[in-house]
Amino acid sequence: MTPAPAPTSPESGDRPRVVIAVDLPEELCARIEQAEPRVEVVRDHELYRPRRFAADWEGDPAHERTPEEQQRYDAMIDSADVLFSLPDVEPAQLTRTAAANPRLRWVMTMAAGGGSQLRAADLTPEQLERIAVTTSAGAHGGPLAEFALFGVLAGAKTLSRLQAHQREHEWAPRWEMQQLDQMRVLVVGLGGIGKACAALFHAVGATVLGTTRSGAPVDRVDELVPIEDLAAAAADVDAIIVTLPGTDATTGLVGESVLSGVKPGTILVNVGRGTVVDEPALVAALEDGRIGFAALDVVAREPLTEDSPLWDHPNVLISPHTAALDRREEERIVEQFLANLRRFLDGEELTNRVDTVEFY
Repeated sequence: MTPAPAPTSPESGDRPRVVIAVDLPEELCARIEQAEPRVEVVRDHELYRPRRFAADWEGDPAHERTPEEQQRYDAMIDSADVLFSLPDVEPAQLTRTAAANPRLRWVMTMAAGGGSQLRAADLTPEQLERIAVTTSAGAHGGPLAEFALFGVLAGAKTLSRLQAHQREHEWAPRWEMQQLDQMRVLVVGLGGIGKACAALFHAVGATVLGTTRSGAPVDRVDELVPIEDLAAAAADVDAIIVTLPGTDATTGLVGESVLSGVKPGTILVNVGRGTVVDEPALVAALEDGRIGFAALDVVAREPLTEDSPLWDHPNVLISPHTAALDRREEERIVEQFLANLRRFLDGEELTNRVDTVEFY
């Protein structure tokens, strides 16, 4: 159910207040303002943590507000009917403002996996009923699908072996590489990211399998796999792409039971959440060759701990959760927000709403 728009107030000119909680560029703040005159768009660029790069929603962690600035920031946040982002992307700040501001009706997270942030905020049942939380799911699909393709190509074309010979200045005897149009690729999770991955791998000629709960057909997926049959499907593919969010149900899902039966040399890419892959089981599979190459944009604990064996394994590529970073991300998220803002104001269902049972 979509909460009704918050009651209006004289201070906001009888318009709901949309408060920008992070350092969104002014031209995009103005785009929201111009696209939807039914709301008041509130922002103060002096109060945000400064961005270090495009789509840096958290901002510079070294930046500290003065007590007076923090007071002004909190007052601005607590005046919102709608929040564009968790304040400072901190669940604790959502906890605080949910209690302080009974007018708050909707929060859009900047993360596709915003459910974990909502869970961490530990809102009360009344607050979860009152405040809709939506995510940016789908905004990152294209860049992450490209990274998934890059990871599979790196494994299929034996990037690690090529680099090792090059470091040694060794012109090695030739060897066979895999071809994408002869590969079976399993996409674990067919949400926005998974669908983008399926489309890209289908376009380059791979046979695409995808896990499903509903069994409903998905464009460019050649074979649907019931999630309970994940281990059997993983045993009959050349590459596994993990796109799932982090929930209780997905933690360790790709573990020993799945990795024990894969074909030797299977490629694994994770562009979902690091907790979905059981890392000790992955290391064991890398050591005995069941997994021939792993490209990981996410890990279970970030930053990856210094003593993790994943750092130094020759057949692992580590990306510091940066594959989705793209200067157009901000524009895509604003467009998603505007589409949902219209629905909110018209009393329609919001898209990408977090399930408050599974926090997905």
